[in-house]
Amino acid sequence: MATGRTHRPATRSRGIPEATVARLPLYLRALTALSERSVPTVSSEELAAAAGVNSAKLRKDFSYLGSYGTRGVGYDVEYLVYQISRELGLTQDWPVVIVGIGNLGAALANYGGFASRGFRVAALIDADPAMAGKPVAGIAVQHTDELEKIIKDNGVSIGVIATPAGAAQQVCDRLVAAGVTSILNFAPTVLTVPDGVDVRKVDLSIELQILAFHEQRKAGEDAGQDDASDDARAVAAREARRAVREVREAAKSAPAADAPTGQSDRKGPDGDVPAVMPA
Repeated sequence: MATGRTHRPATRSRGIPEATVARLPLYLRALTALSERSVPTVSSEELAAAAGVNSAKLRKDFSYLGSYGTRGVGYDVEYLVYQISRELGLTQDWPVVIVGIGNLGAALANYGGFASRGFRVAALIDADPAMAGKPVAGIAVQHTDELEKIIKDNGVSIGVIATPAGAAQQVCDRLVAAGVTSILNFAPTVLTVPDGVDVRKVDLSIELQILAFHEQRKAGEDAGQDDASDDARAVAAREARRAVREVREAAKSAPAADAPTGQSDRKGPDGDVPAVMPA
């Protein structure tokens, strides 16, 4: 199997849009689930639903890969798995270093999804001398003093930063200087990198804030609907009171009718409408 230093994915040279590249892992995850269930083919509609996109967008994305499917049959699942894996560079081994082995870094080290997608955790690195030598996910943690040597010895081109924000830029600079050209940043800060270095940022607090915004908006919409219902009920009540007033005014202005003896002076609870109407 080739290593991460021998090949770079060809998606940019082939002109695949970044938005399409971002969706390829979604398709691959859905296709892998189908493959594990021994499903041989899948329609664009079924795959799009599983990936959470619309089928027209999926077909457009696959056209960049040169895959158009077969009318009435759909897409070959295994071939698409291979195609997308190849485009994403997952048909080879990518050694990865994780810097910052706190709670988050340790959780990432224990994540089984890396190995299944071709990412081998080559080293765990931390600045705390007390962490050196301690095993995490079966790998001994090494001190940051060894960072450059580790990257060179393992041919690492992808680094994961899980340090506190204050240390992230310095770690980033050392990774880049040592030859790392792709960084996955979990630190809550923006990194500055030179041209030719790709950074993907994962900020869980930002994602939660976005969800909070949507929850607040939904709550506002629900409150607006409740207010609209209250307004409708208030209007209906006003109309009902107006109708009652009109009936009373009409009764006052109507000519008095001859009433049976003994009932001409009897009035109802409203004063003007007789309690017992003439037969």
